[in-house]
Amino acid sequence: MKKKILILVAMAFLTACTKDITKLNIDPKHPSVVPSYTLFTTAENLMANNMTSVSENDNITRLIEQQWTEVQYLTESQYNIPGRSIADGVWDEFYTGPLTNFEKAKGFMKTDVLDAGKLKNELAITDICEIYCFYYLVTTFGDIPYSQAFNSSIAFPKYDKAATIYADLLKRLDADIANLDPSSGSFGSADMIYSGDPAAWTKFANTFKLKMGILLADSDPTTAKATITSAAQAGVFTSNSDNALYAFSSSPPYTNQAWVGLVQGGRRDYVATDTYMTLLGSQNSSTVGDPRTPYYFAQNKVGKYVGAPNAVGTILYSNFSLPSGSQLTLGNSTGQEPSIGNLANANCPGDLLDYSETQFYLAEAVARGLYTGGWPAATYYANGITASVQYWTGSTTGADALIAANPIGSGQAAQLQAIAAQQYLALYNRGYDAWTVNRRLDYPVLIPPPNAISAFPVRYTYPNKEQQVNKTNYDAASSSIGGDLVTTKLFFDTK
Repeated sequence: MKKKILILVAMAFLTACTKDITKLNIDPKHPSVVPSYTLFTTAENLMANNMTSVSENDNITRLIEQQWTEVQYLTESQYNIPGRSIADGVWDEFYTGPLTNFEKAKGFMKTDVLDAGKLKNELAITDICEIYCFYYLVTTFGDIPYSQAFNSSIAFPKYDKAATIYADLLKRLDADIANLDPSSGSFGSADMIYSGDPAAWTKFANTFKLKMGILLADSDPTTAKATITSAAQAGVFTSNSDNALYAFSSSPPYTNQAWVGLVQGGRRDYVATDTYMTLLGSQNSSTVGDPRTPYYFAQNKVGKYVGAPNAVGTILYSNFSLPSGSQLTLGNSTGQEPSIGNLANANCPGDLLDYSETQFYLAEAVARGLYTGGWPAATYYANGITASVQYWTGSTTGADALIAANPIGSGQAAQLQAIAAQQYLALYNRGYDAWTVNRRLDYPVLIPPPNAISAFPVRYTYPNKEQQVNKTNYDAASSSIGGDLVTTKLFFDTK
């Protein structure tokens, strides 16, 4: 005890006698200068976390899209977005998470990256990641703070029009693509997606441009066609080896967020829906229709694949199929090991953009007459199915049978419906993107759950705190989009 007192006295004496008392104003936990690459790595991790989260407090898109349902606490499956402050979580997790860190990284790069070519690449890659984040914010909320979002002198930023933001994001993306130079380096191992490879990021940017183009198919077909054609001709993903996969760690804290929620958190509230399992052709069966079934879900306690009715509650989870991997701690199934690792494995990579969706976007573009000069829509459609099967199972076995059982058909309406159905299945665990495809193509038709709080939500309402602290700009934005409701359609959703 005497030793501890002497140490404390000595520390106090040294502090009191320091000649430079300004050092006491330095917070060692919040340094004013940080290496830019550490901010970039942190931002990438936060971005991947946002996309893979299974938290009922923010990313409930798997529930909205009825990939999963809850068996006990039903409010999220019942579309209670405003009442649960879910929007607050999503808003904060993008703005104060990856976007703030990407923006800070840009500032520090200008002083700590001395090679001009490397700096140019790192700024472009960082901006591409910002565009990625803003895409999800604007397709979730509509009008959002953008031009004033990072202006520290403006406490209450205005909301910019969603369509205006989107047009600017496309311009920024074109500039970033032009600035990327494969002959120069970038982040190296600090980049947990492509290890700083500018050529890989160029292909990513073109593929994301294609994705942004197809979003405008109904609202602005002229821009959609030009964007899609430019991206496809410049070079998009050509195989699963191009997929943008965030490399999560096998041990905390940088683990796959599905593992965090399902295994580390011990959550047993999520099971497959009967809607999704039926579309997989595996409902109430010990065998599988779709070869991806055992990689998506586990068999129940009696060895069958069973999806539960959506949001009915008071049902025993072990009677139904849990997400694959999360059942292993229950001892009721051995599960199967996908080529990418079980969804609930700690190091299962975060899929941010992939070849399968690329092929479905091209199939849709051809079916709509927005892209010519490539393959027929049926070819892209088949490629999309095959790529998804291969990604999840490690093999193309069963893909041809799926394609034969689900032909694309003829005529634009039939083809778009087939594309929507198969992309919906391929975007398992990609809730945000499944939700966007469903909003654009209105298929498959998802029946609202019993006791739903609202009709099918096509956007998140604005955060509750924005209504309180940024009320003037909130009111203007709400009026601009036609009302702050979950049923207010966004700029791209015109049908």
